[in-house]
Amino acid sequence: MKGRIADIEVLRAVAVLAVLFQHVGNLLPWAPAGLERLYGYLGGSFGVDLFFAVSGFVIARDLVPRLLTVAPGQTRRVVLAFWVRRIWRLWPSAWLWLGLILVAVVAFNRSGAFGSLQANLEATAAGVLQYANVRFAQNFMVHEIGASFVYWSLSLEEQFYLLFPLLILLCRRRLAWCLLAFAAVQLAIPRQQSLLMLFRTDALVLGVLIALWSGHPTWRAGLRSLLGLGRAGRLALAGLALLAMALLCSRLELTRYAVSLIALLSAGLVLLASYDRDLLLADGRLRRALLWTGSRSYALYLIHIPVFLATRELFFRLLPDAVPGPGLALLHGFCALALLVGLAEVNYRLVEAPLRLHGARVSARWLRTSSTPPAAGPGPDGLLPLSLERPLKA
Repeated sequence: MKGRIADIEVLRAVAVLAVLFQHVGNLLPWAPAGLERLYGYLGGSFGVDLFFAVSGFVIARDLVPRLLTVAPGQTRRVVLAFWVRRIWRLWPSAWLWLGLILVAVVAFNRSGAFGSLQANLEATAAGVLQYANVRFAQNFMVHEIGASFVYWSLSLEEQFYLLFPLLILLCRRRLAWCLLAFAAVQLAIPRQQSLLMLFRTDALVLGVLIALWSGHPTWRAGLRSLLGLGRAGRLALAGLALLAMALLCSRLELTRYAVSLIALLSAGLVLLASYDRDLLLADGRLRRALLWTGSRSYALYLIHIPVFLATRELFFRLLPDAVPGPGLALLHGFCALALLVGLAEVNYRLVEAPLRLHGARVSARWLRTSSTPPAAGPGPDGLLPLSLERPLKA
């Protein structure tokens, strides 16, 4: 895990497990009453906001100091190198599974679980061209959205990756204050019944702000308070944050600002992880399992819906007359889990990891003639630049 913060990987694992829980209803062709009751109390959609906060933190920790310290003539190279890394990190796996979903729609869809070809072709185009969030907002609860609906969050992130370097160059030393203002405006807007739910970037921005703050003495002072809580206290604090987010996801009507609170709680967890002191979990089987899950979280996120739908199709073919019930639901679950773990590992080893390294090499060639030293200390605003003693890998 060189170059990675273990607690950040743990948060990625928690985020993807929450999303899997939120979407597990797609695994079964019927709606179990117990699952519906559980969703009435706990939801997992906060996993997306937690992913956003993590992404904002990780990306900003590397990119902001590069752009603020590079020689003026090398700015374009740094921006292009960043985009190259993002493309090779995200697009190969995303496009692979978009293609496999289309294959399944045509060749493995007797039950209709994957939906129509037209809807999936439209969803694929939206995923490739990075406007899946716009399409989702236009079609949700109105038209069929296709089996790749989770790509809405990927499109939002990639829109952020496209614009964020330009925002850094535009705002420069005022970046933190610009982002604070933007976050404050978004957090103040109730979004439960709004299309703004599909354009919520407050968690991303809060993650960036934590990265900017991480070079300031006040950020370091927070570590003493967290260490004073002890591991049990920190776990209780993190557990309460996760429970609150799960409750808010299922009961958005509890407060007009439920979505904003979820973003703030996600940022709080990222802040705890940002100290890179293994504050969440001691070494052990659970931590190692979560580290594996976190490192494969992108693959798990892309793959889980097609695996759930393929499992439904498989049981439709093999056990067409089976009576719905807890036993059949467990069989679906075991089958989907085996497929999901196996395919995520294959995708990570054969697609994601090697092509990410290739992208890093291509990016390094862009930067050969540029000089991007780490920032030398706090700027006049007290928030920039960052400390980059251990640059993060995205």
